[in-house]
Amino acid sequence: MGQKKDLTGSEKSKIVRYLAEGCSSLKIAKLLKRDHRTIKRFFQNSQRGHKKRVEKPRRKITAHELRKVKRAAAKMPLATSLAIFQSCNITGVPKSTRCAILRDMAKVRKAERRPPLNKTHKLKHQDWAKKYLKTGFSKVLWTDEMRVSLDGPDGWARGWIGKGQRAPVRLRRQQGGGGVLVWAGIIKDELVGPFRVEDGVKLNSQSYCQFLEDTFFKQWYRKKSASFKKNMISMQDNAPSHASKYSTAWLARKGIKEEKLMTWPPCSPDLNPIENLWSIIKCEIYKKGKQYTSLYSVWEAVVAAARNVDGEQIKTLTESMDGRLLSVLAKKGGYIGR
Repeated sequence: MGQKKDLTGSEKSKIVRYLAEGCSSLKIAKLLKRDHRTIKRFFQNSQRGHKKRVEKPRRKITAHELRKVKRAAAKMPLATSLAIFQSCNITGVPKSTRCAILRDMAKVRKAERRPPLNKTHKLKHQDWAKKYLKTGFSKVLWTDEMRVSLDGPDGWARGWIGKGQRAPVRLRRQQGGGGVLVWAGIIKDELVGPFRVEDGVKLNSQSYCQFLEDTFFKQWYRKKSASFKKNMISMQDNAPSHASKYSTAWLARKGIKEEKLMTWPPCSPDLNPIENLWSIIKCEIYKKGKQYTSLYSVWEAVVAAARNVDGEQIKTLTESMDGRLLSVLAKKGGYIGR
């Protein structure tokens, strides 16, 4: 039985399908003519944890002080180690020791910017994963919108500056300068778009459908073959303009209905691979803290960055769906990250 280092995308898809059919990992290894350890490694990679940090000698504090620090950390989320220790009247402890002590009872994390998942959300995530476990994701069109601003996300304009050098001047705007709303899609190894939503247009059901008619359908979908249209499955999230009765009926008249329109679970941006595409584009257009002086210039940067995303990168994103479904089931519908 041959042993290889990595599984191909098609082999991963076959593993997911065999699992859905009730095959054991040993049987799957025989069917694919791969080493059993390679198959097991595929399951373990999605759940692989971080290595435990090596403990270093540190200054000790008393058990009473330790309890005070623990209570303070619970009452002061996102506080610095210095602020926590000062609130406990513990002084003279170096930063390395403070962090080592806090590492036993807490983690350094950013405030979460995603909607919390309740029990109903998790159950719907699991139902969605089970429903599409046997789906060939190469025929799914993943779509979404992204808004880009002139200045980029807060905190991105940071980096190393040599000694003796002055930090570059960064423009400061009174009203933020506005932004551009961009729509795009990915399917297999192909990028659809990006298309720009006209400035000042608020996307409700009617304007969203008209936008799709003028861009997606006229410029891309109409050129595809009948067999492609027959097999394609369209995905869109549950934004009001997407999931309304008007939009659903309009798409049905275009032939995108029932099984050709993917059911999407609530509060699940981590399941949509196009979110990773947006991250790639934003990292490119805002690298080195770049700012823009007009909406046209930032749109041109988005188009240029999108052209630099090759088919292999897109294929990697679309082929990640099998692993995402397994992670959803393994975490019982919980958040899997992007």
